[in-house]
Amino acid sequence: MRGEKTERPASRADIEVRFLRDWGFELPDSIFRFWEFLSSLAPAEHQALRDLDVSPAGIIDLFADTGLQPRQGIDVRVHGRYYRDPPEFLTFMHGGSDGLHHGLWFDDGRTCRGVASYYNNDGGGIDTTSGTPLEALRAILERCWRDLDDDVQDEEVSARRSRLSLLRDALTVVETGDRPEVGIAYSTAYDTITPAVDFARITTLDGAGALVAGETALDRPAHGQADEYKFATYMYALFQDPAALQACVEEARRRCSAGAPAEALVLGRDLHWASGGDPARETLANELLVMAYRALNRPSLAEMAGAHHRHRSLPRVDVLEKT
Repeated sequence: MRGEKTERPASRADIEVRFLRDWGFELPDSIFRFWEFLSSLAPAEHQALRDLDVSPAGIIDLFADTGLQPRQGIDVRVHGRYYRDPPEFLTFMHGGSDGLHHGLWFDDGRTCRGVASYYNNDGGGIDTTSGTPLEALRAILERCWRDLDDDVQDEEVSARRSRLSLLRDALTVVETGDRPEVGIAYSTAYDTITPAVDFARITTLDGAGALVAGETALDRPAHGQADEYKFATYMYALFQDPAALQACVEEARRRCSAGAPAEALVLGRDLHWASGGDPARETLANELLVMAYRALNRPSLAEMAGAHHRHRSLPRVDVLEKT
Protein backbone atom coordinates (compact mmCIF):
# COMPACT_ATOMS: atom_id res chain seq x y z
CA MET A 1 0.00 0.00 0.00
CA ARG A 2 1.40 3.37 -1.02
CA GLY A 3 -0.56 5.53 1.41
CA GLU A 4 -2.69 5.11 4.49
CA LYS A 5 -6.46 4.99 4.21
CA THR A 6 -8.55 6.92 6.64
CA GLU A 7 -11.41 4.41 6.42
CA ARG A 8 -11.72 0.75 5.55
CA PRO A 9 -13.67 0.53 2.29
CA ALA A 10 -16.69 -1.70 1.89
CA SER A 11 -16.29 -4.85 -0.16
CA ARG A 12 -16.97 -4.67 -3.87
CA ALA A 13 -19.81 -7.14 -3.46
CA ASP A 14 -21.50 -4.93 -0.82
CA ILE A 15 -21.20 -1.90 -3.07
CA GLU A 16 -22.59 -3.73 -6.10
CA VAL A 17 -25.53 -5.05 -4.12
CA ARG A 18 -26.35 -1.57 -2.77
CA PHE A 19 -26.31 0.06 -6.20
CA LEU A 20 -28.27 -2.66 -7.93
CA ARG A 21 -30.88 -2.53 -5.16
CA ASP A 22 -31.25 1.25 -4.82
CA TRP A 23 -30.31 2.51 -8.29
CA GLY A 24 -30.90 -0.52 -10.51
CA PHE A 25 -27.51 0.04 -12.18
CA GLU A 26 -24.58 -2.33 -12.68
CA LEU A 27 -21.38 -0.51 -11.74
CA PRO A 28 -18.50 -0.87 -14.20
CA ASP A 29 -15.03 -2.16 -13.34
CA SER A 30 -13.68 1.31 -14.12
CA ILE A 31 -15.30 2.93 -11.08
CA PHE A 32 -13.71 0.35 -8.79
CA ARG A 33 -10.31 1.03 -10.36
CA PHE A 34 -10.92 4.72 -9.70
CA TRP A 35 -11.75 4.06 -6.04
CA GLU A 36 -8.79 1.73 -5.56
CA PHE A 37 -6.52 4.30 -7.18
CA LEU A 38 -7.69 7.07 -4.85
CA SER A 39 -7.30 4.79 -1.85
CA SER A 40 -3.67 4.01 -2.77
CA LEU A 41 -2.40 7.59 -3.12
CA ALA A 42 0.40 8.95 -0.97
CA PRO A 43 0.10 12.41 0.70
CA ALA A 44 1.88 14.30 -2.12
CA GLU A 45 -0.47 12.78 -4.68
CA HIS A 46 -3.52 13.68 -2.58
CA GLN A 47 -2.17 17.24 -2.51
CA ALA A 48 -1.93 17.09 -6.30
CA LEU A 49 -5.65 16.29 -6.41
CA ARG A 50 -6.29 19.33 -4.24
CA ASP A 51 -4.11 21.39 -6.59
CA LEU A 52 -6.43 20.27 -9.39
CA ASP A 53 -9.48 21.17 -7.28
CA VAL A 54 -10.61 17.58 -7.80
CA SER A 55 -12.39 15.48 -5.20
CA PRO A 56 -14.45 12.27 -5.16
CA ALA A 57 -18.14 12.98 -4.72
CA GLY A 58 -21.61 11.58 -5.13
CA ILE A 59 -21.76 7.81 -5.33
CA ILE A 60 -18.12 7.45 -4.18
CA ASP A 61 -19.27 8.39 -0.67
CA LEU A 62 -20.94 4.99 -0.48
CA PHE A 63 -17.74 3.17 -1.40
CA ALA A 64 -16.29 4.11 1.99
CA ASP A 65 -19.49 3.27 3.86
CA THR A 66 -22.33 1.40 2.18
CA GLY A 67 -24.45 1.93 5.27
CA LEU A 68 -24.89 5.67 4.72
CA GLN A 69 -28.53 6.69 4.43
CA PRO A 70 -30.24 9.84 3.12
CA ARG A 71 -31.74 12.43 5.40
CA GLN A 72 -35.31 11.61 6.35
CA GLY A 73 -37.77 12.02 3.51
CA ILE A 74 -35.13 12.27 0.76
CA ASP A 75 -34.56 9.63 -1.91
CA VAL A 76 -31.01 8.24 -1.83
CA ARG A 77 -30.79 8.43 -5.63
CA VAL A 78 -30.55 12.22 -5.57
CA HIS A 79 -27.29 12.21 -3.61
CA GLY A 80 -24.79 14.20 -5.66
CA ARG A 81 -27.45 15.03 -8.26
CA TYR A 82 -27.32 18.58 -9.64
CA TYR A 83 -30.33 20.44 -10.96
CA ARG A 84 -29.65 19.79 -14.66
CA ASP A 85 -28.23 16.26 -14.37
CA PRO A 86 -30.17 13.99 -16.73
CA PRO A 87 -31.42 10.76 -15.13
CA GLU A 88 -28.65 8.92 -17.00
CA PHE A 89 -25.95 10.84 -15.06
CA LEU A 90 -24.50 9.51 -11.77
CA THR A 91 -21.97 11.89 -10.17
CA PHE A 92 -18.70 10.45 -8.89
CA MET A 93 -16.27 13.43 -8.97
CA HIS A 94 -16.11 17.20 -8.66
CA GLY A 95 -13.64 18.46 -11.19
CA GLY A 96 -12.90 22.13 -10.63
CA SER A 97 -14.50 25.55 -10.99
CA ASP A 98 -17.95 26.58 -12.25
CA GLY A 99 -19.60 23.42 -11.01
CA LEU A 100 -17.65 21.02 -13.21
CA HIS A 101 -18.58 17.50 -12.20
CA HIS A 102 -18.29 14.05 -13.73
CA GLY A 103 -20.71 11.17 -13.71
CA LEU A 104 -21.07 7.64 -14.98
CA TRP A 105 -23.46 7.61 -17.93
CA PHE A 106 -26.19 4.93 -17.95
CA ASP A 107 -28.25 5.67 -21.02
CA ASP A 108 -29.57 2.14 -21.49
CA GLY A 109 -30.89 2.23 -17.94
CA ARG A 110 -28.61 -0.47 -16.54
CA THR A 111 -25.03 -0.59 -17.85
CA CYS A 112 -22.45 2.18 -17.99
CA ARG A 113 -21.59 3.61 -21.41
CA GLY A 114 -18.73 5.80 -20.14
CA VAL A 115 -18.18 9.14 -18.38
CA ALA A 116 -20.07 12.39 -18.87
CA SER A 117 -19.25 15.84 -17.51
CA TYR A 118 -20.42 19.43 -17.68
CA TYR A 119 -20.20 22.78 -15.89
CA ASN A 120 -23.32 23.16 -13.77
CA ASN A 121 -22.73 26.90 -13.23
CA ASP A 122 -21.61 27.78 -16.74
CA GLY A 123 -22.61 27.38 -20.37
CA GLY A 124 -21.90 24.47 -22.63
CA GLY A 125 -23.32 21.00 -22.88
CA ILE A 126 -22.46 17.54 -21.64
CA ASP A 127 -19.12 16.12 -22.73
CA THR A 128 -18.98 12.34 -23.19
CA THR A 129 -15.39 12.16 -24.48
CA SER A 130 -13.89 10.21 -21.55
CA GLY A 131 -14.43 6.50 -21.39
CA THR A 132 -13.49 5.90 -17.74
CA PRO A 133 -13.14 7.89 -14.50
CA LEU A 134 -9.33 7.67 -14.58
CA GLU A 135 -9.28 8.84 -18.18
CA ALA A 136 -11.35 11.84 -17.10
CA LEU A 137 -8.90 12.55 -14.27
CA ARG A 138 -5.94 12.33 -16.64
CA ALA A 139 -7.60 14.90 -18.93
CA ILE A 140 -8.01 17.32 -16.01
CA LEU A 141 -4.41 16.79 -14.94
CA GLU A 142 -3.06 17.57 -18.41
CA ARG A 143 -5.22 20.67 -18.75
CA CYS A 144 -3.72 21.94 -15.50
CA TRP A 145 -0.20 21.06 -16.72
CA ARG A 146 -0.91 23.00 -19.91
CA ASP A 147 -2.11 26.02 -17.93
CA LEU A 148 1.00 25.99 -15.76
CA ASP A 149 3.03 26.70 -18.90
CA ASP A 150 1.47 30.18 -18.88
CA ASP A 151 2.29 30.89 -15.22
CA VAL A 152 5.42 32.56 -13.92
CA GLN A 153 7.83 29.69 -13.35
CA ASP A 154 8.63 30.07 -9.65
CA GLU A 155 9.11 27.66 -6.75
CA GLU A 156 5.38 27.23 -6.20
CA VAL A 157 4.77 26.30 -9.85
CA SER A 158 7.73 23.93 -9.75
CA ALA A 159 6.33 22.24 -6.64
CA ARG A 160 2.91 21.83 -8.26
CA ARG A 161 4.51 20.30 -11.35
CA SER A 162 6.41 17.87 -9.16
CA ARG A 163 3.23 16.75 -7.40
CA LEU A 164 1.33 16.46 -10.68
CA SER A 165 4.15 14.35 -12.09
CA LEU A 166 3.83 11.98 -9.16
CA LEU A 167 0.07 11.77 -9.67
CA ARG A 168 0.51 11.17 -13.40
CA ASP A 169 3.06 8.44 -12.73
CA ALA A 170 0.68 6.69 -10.35
CA LEU A 171 -2.27 7.05 -12.72
CA THR A 172 -0.51 5.78 -15.83
CA VAL A 173 0.43 2.58 -14.04
CA VAL A 174 -3.30 1.82 -13.89
CA GLU A 175 -4.70 3.49 -17.05
CA THR A 176 -3.63 5.68 -19.99
CA GLY A 177 -0.06 4.40 -19.76
CA ASP A 178 -0.01 4.10 -23.55
CA ARG A 179 -0.36 7.90 -23.87
CA PRO A 180 3.09 9.52 -23.49
CA GLU A 181 1.91 13.03 -24.37
CA VAL A 182 1.60 15.68 -21.64
CA GLY A 183 0.00 19.10 -21.35
CA ILE A 184 -1.26 20.67 -24.55
CA ALA A 185 -0.06 17.72 -26.63
CA TYR A 186 -2.23 15.38 -24.57
CA SER A 187 -5.26 17.69 -24.76
CA THR A 188 -4.90 18.03 -28.51
CA ALA A 189 -4.55 14.29 -29.05
CA TYR A 190 -7.24 12.99 -26.68
CA ASP A 191 -9.26 15.73 -24.99
CA THR A 192 -10.44 17.99 -27.82
CA ILE A 193 -11.58 15.38 -30.30
CA THR A 194 -14.85 16.11 -32.11
CA PRO A 195 -17.12 13.18 -31.30
CA ALA A 196 -18.03 10.97 -34.22
CA VAL A 197 -21.61 10.94 -35.46
CA ASP A 198 -23.51 8.39 -33.38
CA PHE A 199 -26.44 6.91 -35.26
CA ALA A 200 -27.65 5.01 -32.20
CA ARG A 201 -28.47 8.32 -30.51
CA ILE A 202 -30.60 11.33 -31.44
CA THR A 203 -29.64 14.97 -30.92
CA THR A 204 -30.67 16.54 -27.61
CA LEU A 205 -30.29 20.03 -26.21
CA ASP A 206 -27.91 18.90 -23.45
CA GLY A 207 -25.36 17.75 -26.04
CA ALA A 208 -25.20 14.11 -24.94
CA GLY A 209 -27.77 12.62 -27.30
CA ALA A 210 -30.53 10.16 -26.39
CA LEU A 211 -30.23 6.41 -26.91
CA VAL A 212 -33.38 5.72 -28.90
CA ALA A 213 -34.46 4.82 -32.41
CA GLY A 214 -37.38 6.19 -34.37
CA GLU A 215 -38.72 9.36 -35.91
CA THR A 216 -39.06 12.65 -34.06
CA ALA A 217 -41.37 15.57 -34.69
CA LEU A 218 -38.49 17.79 -35.84
CA ASP A 219 -36.80 14.96 -37.77
CA ARG A 220 -33.79 15.45 -35.50
CA PRO A 221 -30.46 14.22 -36.87
CA ALA A 222 -28.21 11.66 -35.23
CA HIS A 223 -26.11 12.79 -32.28
CA GLY A 224 -23.21 14.85 -33.59
CA GLN A 225 -24.88 15.93 -36.84
CA ALA A 226 -26.86 18.97 -35.69
CA ASP A 227 -25.91 22.64 -35.88
CA GLU A 228 -25.95 23.06 -32.10
CA TYR A 229 -26.42 26.83 -32.13
CA LYS A 230 -29.39 26.76 -34.52
CA PHE A 231 -30.96 23.87 -32.67
CA ALA A 232 -30.60 25.52 -29.27
CA THR A 233 -31.93 28.84 -30.59
CA TYR A 234 -35.02 27.12 -31.97
CA MET A 235 -35.71 25.07 -28.84
CA TYR A 236 -35.32 27.92 -26.36
CA ALA A 237 -37.66 30.06 -28.47
CA LEU A 238 -40.16 27.21 -28.51
CA PHE A 239 -40.06 26.95 -24.73
CA GLN A 240 -41.05 30.61 -24.48
CA ASP A 241 -44.26 29.96 -26.45
CA PRO A 242 -46.69 28.13 -24.11
CA ALA A 243 -49.17 27.20 -26.84
CA ALA A 244 -46.51 25.84 -29.19
CA LEU A 245 -44.84 23.95 -26.38
CA GLN A 246 -48.12 22.40 -25.28
CA ALA A 247 -48.76 21.24 -28.84
CA CYS A 248 -45.31 19.60 -28.93
CA VAL A 249 -45.92 17.85 -25.62
CA GLU A 250 -49.28 16.54 -26.78
CA GLU A 251 -47.66 15.19 -29.96
CA ALA A 252 -44.97 13.47 -27.87
CA ARG A 253 -47.66 11.91 -25.67
CA ARG A 254 -49.62 10.73 -28.70
CA ARG A 255 -46.57 9.14 -30.31
CA CYS A 256 -45.48 7.43 -27.12
CA SER A 257 -48.97 6.02 -26.52
CA ALA A 258 -48.83 4.65 -30.07
CA GLY A 259 -45.58 2.81 -29.32
CA ALA A 260 -43.07 5.40 -30.59
CA PRO A 261 -41.30 6.92 -27.53
CA ALA A 262 -38.46 8.76 -29.31
CA GLU A 263 -40.14 12.15 -29.28
CA ALA A 264 -41.13 11.88 -25.62
CA LEU A 265 -37.56 11.01 -24.66
CA VAL A 266 -35.78 13.76 -26.60
CA LEU A 267 -38.31 16.47 -25.74
CA GLY A 268 -38.30 15.35 -22.10
CA ARG A 269 -34.52 15.55 -21.97
CA ASP A 270 -34.60 19.00 -23.56
CA LEU A 271 -37.16 20.29 -21.08
CA HIS A 272 -35.23 18.82 -18.17
CA TRP A 273 -32.02 20.54 -19.30
CA ALA A 274 -33.76 23.86 -19.93
CA SER A 275 -36.18 23.86 -16.97
CA GLY A 276 -34.48 26.91 -15.49
CA GLY A 277 -36.47 26.71 -12.26
CA ASP A 278 -39.81 26.82 -14.10
CA PRO A 279 -42.21 24.40 -12.32
CA ALA A 280 -44.26 23.91 -15.49
CA ARG A 281 -41.24 22.83 -17.52
CA GLU A 282 -40.03 20.62 -14.67
CA THR A 283 -43.40 18.85 -14.53
CA LEU A 284 -43.62 18.36 -18.29
CA ALA A 285 -40.04 17.08 -18.44
CA ASN A 286 -40.71 14.54 -15.73
CA GLU A 287 -43.95 13.35 -17.32
CA LEU A 288 -42.35 12.81 -20.72
CA LEU A 289 -39.21 11.19 -19.36
CA VAL A 290 -41.08 8.73 -17.14
CA MET A 291 -43.40 7.88 -20.02
CA ALA A 292 -40.53 7.33 -22.45
CA TYR A 293 -38.35 5.32 -20.08
CA ARG A 294 -41.21 3.01 -19.20
CA ALA A 295 -42.02 2.51 -22.88
CA LEU A 296 -38.34 1.70 -23.52
CA ASN A 297 -38.22 -0.76 -20.59
CA ARG A 298 -35.80 1.40 -18.59
CA PRO A 299 -37.55 1.36 -15.21
CA SER A 300 -34.46 2.46 -13.26
CA LEU A 301 -34.27 5.67 -15.29
CA ALA A 302 -38.00 6.25 -14.85
CA GLU A 303 -37.56 5.94 -11.08
CA MET A 304 -34.52 8.21 -11.17
CA ALA A 305 -36.45 10.85 -13.10
CA GLY A 306 -39.26 10.73 -10.56
CA ALA A 307 -36.91 10.96 -7.59
CA HIS A 308 -35.06 13.91 -9.07
CA HIS A 309 -38.32 15.70 -9.89
CA ARG A 310 -39.47 15.37 -6.28
CA HIS A 311 -36.21 16.86 -4.99
CA ARG A 312 -35.06 19.35 -7.64
CA SER A 313 -35.39 22.25 -5.19
CA LEU A 314 -32.94 20.85 -2.61
CA PRO A 315 -30.47 23.57 -1.53
CA ARG A 316 -27.50 21.17 -1.67
CA VAL A 317 -26.70 17.92 -3.44
CA ASP A 318 -25.24 15.99 -0.47
CA VAL A 319 -28.05 14.11 1.25
CA LEU A 320 -26.30 11.16 2.94
CA GLU A 321 -25.51 10.99 6.63
CA LYS A 322 -24.25 8.42 9.12
CA THR A 323 -26.99 6.57 10.97
